[in-house]
Amino acid sequence: MTIRVLLADDQALLRATFKLLIDAQPDMEVVGEASNGHEAVRLARSERADIVVMDIRMPEVDGIEATRLIGRDEDLAGVKVLVLTTFEQDEYVIEALRAGASGFLGKGVEPAQLLDAVRLVTAGEALLSPSATKGLIARVLAQPSPDGLVDHARLATLTPREREVLALVGSGLANGEIAERLFVTPVTVKTHANRAMAKLGARDRAQLVVIAYETGLVRPGERQF
Repeated sequence: MTIRVLLADDQALLRATFKLLIDAQPDMEVVGEASNGHEAVRLARSERADIVVMDIRMPEVDGIEATRLIGRDEDLAGVKVLVLTTFEQDEYVIEALRAGASGFLGKGVEPAQLLDAVRLVTAGEALLSPSATKGLIARVLAQPSPDGLVDHARLATLTPREREVLALVGSGLANGEIAERLFVTPVTVKTHANRAMAKLGARDRAQLVVIAYETGLVRPGERQF
């Protein structure tokens, strides 16, 4: 399957560079380019993109608001957002995740890292920049968001095993690591994670991380099980 990529950045030269890189891959193609968030949302819909590589600082509508609009649009439920920006600061990391981004990378990444990130996020995994450490995410996400991503009571809809998996996803563990911890297979872990996402209305694993902290299921510095 070819990954359909939409580039959203107000710098035309940067978009051109990314396009050359991505179009050179046998499993990817750039299907559109946007210079602001409004165009990004429109093109995500019209071009049926699988993933949007989204800058944060753009005119008219910024990348965070565009990410939020994509996340709220039922017609774009399968579209992933990978935020790529020079502004790797606490508030931008957290706002991007809360808005629904599945990944966050700085523009200084190596080409191979960007390509790997596109594949990883499209496959449904969460990805954070090395500078956006788990400690940072834990510290800031532990503070409730103004609008609240999920009703705490909805955790009650999860089975005990789904809660365990949610807590371990929130701690930053991959499926294989969780499987070893719980003595199950990675496929079983993925099944529990998918069921938790469905019950909690989460788009992907990145939102599960946000939910785990915002509901208090995981706390900074706390080791799970």
